[in-house]
Amino acid sequence: MLQIGEETPSRFELLSVVRKHSNLLGKTTVDEEDATDVEMDGKFWHDVFDLYFVRGKESRGRQDDDLIFFVRKWKGHGFNESEESVAPYFVRRWAPELDKLVGDSLSVVDWRRSFYLNMIAHTSYSVTVAICSHNVLRNHQVGQDTPLSAIYKVVKTVYASPSRVNFHLDSKKEVETTPAYPDICFAIDDFDFTFDAVVLTETDHCYCVLLNALDGAAFPSEKDTNDSSSSNKVPLRVDTNSMKTKNSKLTLFSGFVSYQMVRDAYDAGSSGFGSLLSMGHSSGKKDRLYMKGPGGRGEVEVAVSGVVGQ
Repeated sequence: MLQIGEETPSRFELLSVVRKHSNLLGKTTVDEEDATDVEMDGKFWHDVFDLYFVRGKESRGRQDDDLIFFVRKWKGHGFNESEESVAPYFVRRWAPELDKLVGDSLSVVDWRRSFYLNMIAHTSYSVTVAICSHNVLRNHQVGQDTPLSAIYKVVKTVYASPSRVNFHLDSKKEVETTPAYPDICFAIDDFDFTFDAVVLTETDHCYCVLLNALDGAAFPSEKDTNDSSSSNKVPLRVDTNSMKTKNSKLTLFSGFVSYQMVRDAYDAGSSGFGSLLSMGHSSGKKDRLYMKGPGGRGEVEVAVSGVVGQ
């Protein structure tokens, strides 16, 4: 059993240990010659998972969602399942004993991937959708000290999921949910209502989207290390170089498109694949716009519709 000192380690202490064994993050497959002993040690990741999401004092308080995700083992470049219809993960509701929770599926779980998936799923996020002046945005990019003021913005709480929700734009109630793992999705099912007032009216306008991680499993409190009874949680981030902590939020995605780019895409009837965010109130056709983040990292699916008089 993984322990630090005589007591069960806190999430803060566990995350410090995990950070030392995160060299292979981002790799879909792991070659044994590239991995450290710990990275290939299923027992280590089983114990870390158990302490972080099931038996740890933070987990017993059930501050997180009570859904626990388990990733199936991969074989070569796919999952260790002969049937293509089998999802790459399965879900259980939290219970105090991990092995009983998983039951007969214990042998098929990839504990390392399961740990990271739950770390993502049990973290809190927000999406900010804003209209900004192109000139203000350009000045902000040149000089980072220049504040970025929005003409209009909406902030919405979103949840990470290993499933993709495909909205049908012609019928808002008809949706299809399919496994997306290892991709992670953040869907907004009431996008048409939430972003109804986000309208581009001037050629200088830009449509901006930011995804921030704010709190939850990825932001353990150092205070819990010494005081398990405290309820005053302070979101903290561990610096990978100095291992110091600081109050923070992390921006995971940022992207923008200009008025002209949106107009051209809409007039041409171009589309992406799905719908996540809405701009304006529909007065006719509704199309989809596809946005990529800096360096091609991350993507946003936007529903675009025309507005009467614009």
